[in-house]
Amino acid sequence: MSSEHTTDRTRDEQADQSTRDDRRRRFLDRRRFMLATGTAATVALAGCAGEEEADDDGESDDDADGDPEPGDREYLEEKFPGLLIHSADPENAEAAERETYTEYITPSEEHYIRNHYLAPRIDEDEWEISLGGLVDEETELTMAELREEFSTETVTHVMQCSGNGRSYFDPEIGGNPWIYGAVGNAEWTGAPLSEVLEEYGADTSDGMWVMFAGDDHPEGERVFARSIPMQKVMEDCILAYEMNGEEMTAEHGHPVRVVVPGWYGNNNVKWLSEIEVMERMMMGDDEELFFEEYETDDYENYLHWQHNSYRILAEGQESIRVESIDEFDTREQMDMEDSGEMEVPPYIYDQTVKSLIGYPGIDDTVSPRDEDGMIEVIGVAWAGDDEVTEVEISDDGGETWENAEFFGEDNGPYAWRQFRYMWDPEEPGDYTLVSRATDEHGRSQPRDISDIDDGQITVEDDSFPYEMGGYCLNAYEPHGVDVTVEE
Repeated sequence: MSSEHTTDRTRDEQADQSTRDDRRRRFLDRRRFMLATGTAATVALAGCAGEEEADDDGESDDDADGDPEPGDREYLEEKFPGLLIHSADPENAEAAERETYTEYITPSEEHYIRNHYLAPRIDEDEWEISLGGLVDEETELTMAELREEFSTETVTHVMQCSGNGRSYFDPEIGGNPWIYGAVGNAEWTGAPLSEVLEEYGADTSDGMWVMFAGDDHPEGERVFARSIPMQKVMEDCILAYEMNGEEMTAEHGHPVRVVVPGWYGNNNVKWLSEIEVMERMMMGDDEELFFEEYETDDYENYLHWQHNSYRILAEGQESIRVESIDEFDTREQMDMEDSGEMEVPPYIYDQTVKSLIGYPGIDDTVSPRDEDGMIEVIGVAWAGDDEVTEVEISDDGGETWENAEFFGEDNGPYAWRQFRYMWDPEEPGDYTLVSRATDEHGRSQPRDISDIDDGQITVEDDSFPYEMGGYCLNAYEPHGVDVTVEE
């Protein structure tokens, strides 16, 4: 670089680069600490809200004379050997190795688990789903009826916890300290929801909503419930009872869960017990709700994870409730709020574009695998309801980019695409590899995370906003991998 060029470089540009370098060092330090400790204690900080209120570990010691039981760390480690466990009661764990993201289908033992309470153990033969609300015929649907009286459909769907990547935010955010591994691509099999609703005469008009509630909560605790717009329900949602061709584990929702293809995991309600067709989102005791029985008279217990949590909030914002919204693309909602077209903080539904490098892994030492001196970089990319159109790779922190190529199966936008790039490093040494995916709307992953006091509410200046729940992060810089190249 010429001295003239150096002199012409503005102080602002130098400051921006220095800030990016500082953030990068913080990301690396935090990631190395999390991986080195093998597990991570849940961080509980004042003023940090979100779906993941700091769960008490609540793990019991294994009975000295007995086998480990649900709620014991050893039980979870034996059943899911591919996971990094954050807590065993409730079960919260993510993929422990980057190698998981070199494969197309994620095995159940490597697929993340996010639970708010200890997973219930349910006898399928005794299980019923209550279907009510704006339907011609209310019913108690058995699992046998679900399996035998409706068609079977399989969808390959990227399930991702909306808090995936939370550990990269600085200052730290309370809740499960997900690194990168709270995401997996699995085959889900079950009955199309459209068939079930039509069978019982549901009002399936556009603009209607469907409430789904799980049954994992202890008596008197908040019910995990979500409102999903009818147009999405009728398009592609299923009541799933199998995962990767096998009966689901209790931790993944046995005997039945809602699968909402392309949308964040918080919408895919497990241990499904109630379905209610409504004219709007569930709102509380100011309206006539259709539940015939409540374990509590406090309707608020049904509303927390719909209206108070799973919202995109900047510092100081409140999660204002509304009866309905018309836009379900999470990134588009963020842009609309920023422009004033939407007056409330976004609801977390459709996933944002994202990618992960699976090989090389973090802190790997690699050498060329062929006579041309090339190293194969492999990873996965997805974009919720949208297609991924491009993935690029950089080995210099995002200053220059090269296109990767897609390979493997293409099962539509709900599943991820595998990519590869034949990397030719200039010389042996240390490198940081990052990947950047772009969706069909031309939206690419941003570089980093904004400062907490910037007040951003959407992606600006190549930065993802500092979000108070640690949700929906898709910045590429925190997710990079540091590798050493040998001759």
